[in-house]
Amino acid sequence: MLIRTASIEDIEKIAAVEAACFPAAEAATKEQFAKRVEYYGNHFLLMFDGEQLVSFVDGFVTDEADLTDAMYEEAERHNEKGAWQMIFGVNTLPEYRRRGLAGALLQQMIQEAEEQKRKGLVLTCKDALVPYYAKFGFVNEGVSTQSTHGNVVWNQMRLTF
Repeated sequence: MLIRTASIEDIEKIAAVEAACFPAAEAATKEQFAKRVEYYGNHFLLMFDGEQLVSFVDGFVTDEADLTDAMYEEAERHNEKGAWQMIFGVNTLPEYRRRGLAGALLQQMIQEAEEQKRKGLVLTCKDALVPYYAKFGFVNEGVSTQSTHGNVVWNQMRLTF
């Protein structure tokens, strides 16, 4: 498996993986991914099996401590010198799940954030995934009051260095 950062040429593949992983109400669009790659492609990790994109993790850096719905829409808010690495998406094609691929990308994102002297990482997830992210050191801070993306209840989780 090859891991690398995203470029604008990857947008179609990224959008296809997102569509396979999330309902339409929760999925980002090609246009949103294009903005994300433009503003923080170096914080957008892709994993390939040959030519096939099979998993990705992305999110921008900010001084804001909590993840908000507006962040998904406003890639230009990325601040390369920010304190917190946000994680907006952890995606793996269904047929590639349970092989540790997303975990490998998360570990790399965590390692890079620590090397970059961030305070830590923040993500939101549904109840069923709280134990999964806890295995990586994320602590559940409870139901997010600032993210109702896709009309879903999200738990905010934080890993602090």
